[in-house]
Amino acid sequence: MAVVLSATWIAKPGEEATVLEALTHLAPASREEPGNLYYQAYQSPEEPNIFRIFEIYVDQDAVTAHTQYDHFVTWAAGQAIPALEERKRDFFETLDF
Repeated sequence: MAVVLSATWIAKPGEEATVLEALTHLAPASREEPGNLYYQAYQSPEEPNIFRIFEIYVDQDAVTAHTQYDHFVTWAAGQAIPALEERKRDFFETLDF
């Protein structure tokens, strides 16, 4: 079963551009990971400080590996996450019917 991750990032006031810049680097690099099946970031037009990221990985090992890649360390852990007021992650497993 694949692992689905739905993340919500809420930027601190004035940090929207910081998060957006990080995502412009993080998203394309994440799509190239061997265990990644899908990675798409979204920004709310009504509340531009709210970002959502929808990710699908082949398994839990691929999710763990995602956090070890240089692009995650640099752009997520190093830039975006410190600029967040709130970070929420929900994990699901696909139903293979």
